[in-house]
Amino acid sequence: MTAARGWITTMVAAVMVTAACGGSPDQPAPAPAAPAAAPAAGPRLYVSNETEGQVVVIDAVTHQVVERIAVGKRPRGLELSADGTRLYVALSGSPIAPPGVDESTLPPPDRSADGIGVVDLVQRKLVRTFPSGQDPESFDLSPDGRLLYVSNEETAEMSVLDLGTGVIRTRVKVGEEPEGVTTSPDGKTVWVTCEEDNEVVGVDTTTFTVVGRVETAKRPRSIVFTPDGATMFVTGEFGFAVSVVDVASRTVVKTIDLPAGEDGTLPARPMGAVLSADGRTLYVSNGRGRSVSVIDVASRAVTRTFFEIGERPWGIALSADGTTLYTANGPGADVSVIDIATGTATKKVATGGSPWGVVVR
Repeated sequence: MTAARGWITTMVAAVMVTAACGGSPDQPAPAPAAPAAAPAAGPRLYVSNETEGQVVVIDAVTHQVVERIAVGKRPRGLELSADGTRLYVALSGSPIAPPGVDESTLPPPDRSADGIGVVDLVQRKLVRTFPSGQDPESFDLSPDGRLLYVSNEETAEMSVLDLGTGVIRTRVKVGEEPEGVTTSPDGKTVWVTCEEDNEVVGVDTTTFTVVGRVETAKRPRSIVFTPDGATMFVTGEFGFAVSVVDVASRTVVKTIDLPAGEDGTLPARPMGAVLSADGRTLYVSNGRGRSVSVIDVASRAVTRTFFEIGERPWGIALSADGTTLYTANGPGADVSVIDIATGTATKKVATGGSPWGVVVR
């Protein structure tokens, strides 16, 4: 999305003040109003930095960090508004709890820190925090941009936030440890991955009732639809696979096993996924597998694997021209810039902290 997309510069014509209004007919017209500001020119990467409480802004041409925007505690999921003027960020007051940790040893949560932060990309600062439900992790927007669907991991719910009123309309019980949230292309359903239950749950966006449950590869993390909405690809971290779901029948029609590392010792742990603009290719970040898998959508098969991409790549994004991938590598404290033609990370941009998600504007 270009920096100018969605922006209209309005010039206000000056009006001479007449004598009837107490002014002189020879009084000079006031200067035209300044044009509306726009986000910085050129493509940008926005990276949520979970441990630093900030969004890191990277110039996608020079691959330099150009700004750090303070947003609040534990920023993770993030998404741009349709016009590219705002960035929504999931914020959480729950302490970081790696798998297997004794939660009794953790500090108490700060529920006042939970919310969906709104970053104005003109002012380049946090301008508002909406309610989100407890411990928001990921979310997705409705096609019209009016609603935001949020996963609340600790309460096994999906919250429905009305962006116009700033009020949560309803909460829907979905399943244990909900994480990934994706709206169907037609906007009629929203699907949530439930890690603990090993299933994805579909919710009707009119009635807000559960309309489908599909068992997937273990610990489902994220969902990507084909453009026609007929098929879902669901990453399964502990299943080392991607489940292909036929939406109409609510069934898994294929399980795509992902290859381990080059020496066979690093199994793929599929996490994030992004579809090419033409809908033909799916790219999957493989977490502790340190790799990215390339899946042909038509044949539903892995065609390439990019090895040694970074330390636990999670969030993944694609450049507008389709030539470059970006992954947020938490333990590596950096973002990998991946040339798709060669399948190699040509650069790693140091962010510090623990980068979680990444989007491209």
